[in-house]
Amino acid sequence: MKLTKTKAFKTFAGPAWTENPINMQMLGICSALAVTVQLKTAFVMAIAMTFVVSFSNLIISAMRHIIPSNIRIIVELVVIASLVILTDEFLRAYMYDVSKLLSVFVGLIITNCIILGRAEGFALSNPPHLAFIDGLGNGAGYGSVLISVAFIRELFGSGKIFGFSVVPEAFYNAGYEDMGIMLLAPAAFIIIGLMAWLQKYLSNEE
Repeated sequence: MKLTKTKAFKTFAGPAWTENPINMQMLGICSALAVTVQLKTAFVMAIAMTFVVSFSNLIISAMRHIIPSNIRIIVELVVIASLVILTDEFLRAYMYDVSKLLSVFVGLIITNCIILGRAEGFALSNPPHLAFIDGLGNGAGYGSVLISVAFIRELFGSGKIFGFSVVPEAFYNAGYEDMGIMLLAPAAFIIIGLMAWLQKYLSNEE
């Protein structure tokens, strides 16, 4: 059987592309606007989000037969909050500068509708290995949009990539100027809107 025909591949590829949580479902927009001024913060946020959604899916799926349905939301929030706290403490311990830049947005992962949505919509009705893969796919889809938006904003907003200047000094001497609007939230809105339009256009062409 081809890899692309397996259920695991379809579980990963769906949220990573055809059902991308940001471009196709318009979920997780707030953090995408806030943490994409620099590639470094977007990259770390994408890793943190992938970790939380993957392992919360895994744990909730593993416990799905013993969680009473009337308190399942509370259990899901406890699992997600615990993973978010672990992530936040790790960043404070080993990546303090990035943790300061991300500010409250790591803690606000608990309110990200993608995570609770996947726990409710997928993890509670699928085996742990597929739930974990679904989390990886959603993290990949979310992270790919964050990193793409951050690449455009940092390059055109400050002439840098990962904090390193990439625009030759000769360009500035010739009159080139960084686009200050790229450092503002409206620029992220415009870029995400264009990416969503492009992906839906390409999906309709297939």
